[in-house]
Amino acid sequence: MTLLKRANYGYPAFSNLLEDIFSTVNTGNTNKDNSTLPSVNIAENDDGFKIEFATPGLSKEKFKINLDNNVLTVGSEKEDEKEESKENFTRREFNYSSFQRSFTLPDSANGEEISAEYNNGILQIEIPKREEAKVKPMREIEIQ
Repeated sequence: MTLLKRANYGYPAFSNLLEDIFSTVNTGNTNKDNSTLPSVNIAENDDGFKIEFATPGLSKEKFKINLDNNVLTVGSEKEDEKEESKENFTRREFNYSSFQRSFTLPDSANGEEISAEYNNGILQIEIPKREEAKVKPMREIEIQ
């Protein structure tokens, strides 16, 4: 029989709470300065691609979207703001810092016709496909 060391000293809920508060678990959704990157949905249909970023609390003026050598780069710049708070936070997870994400577009994408719109905290980018890349409907070929 193996004996296990008990570490909660009779207060399991409090011990776990402190571990949760002071732990720094990396979820993999952070960038180089450890700030949170927005979640992204990418979808493809017959006519093109759609990229959606979950970016609540930002305004459309804060975004920069560039296309260079078939690489689409989406980012947001945060201005340094000094904020004084009289509240003592136990945990503060709201973080609206700068981010940048890049996507290499497939050859089928029409980079000249990309459009973007921002509504209700979602930045949506539409990337149409080139005409020659779109799926053509079936047609019947007449035998002569």
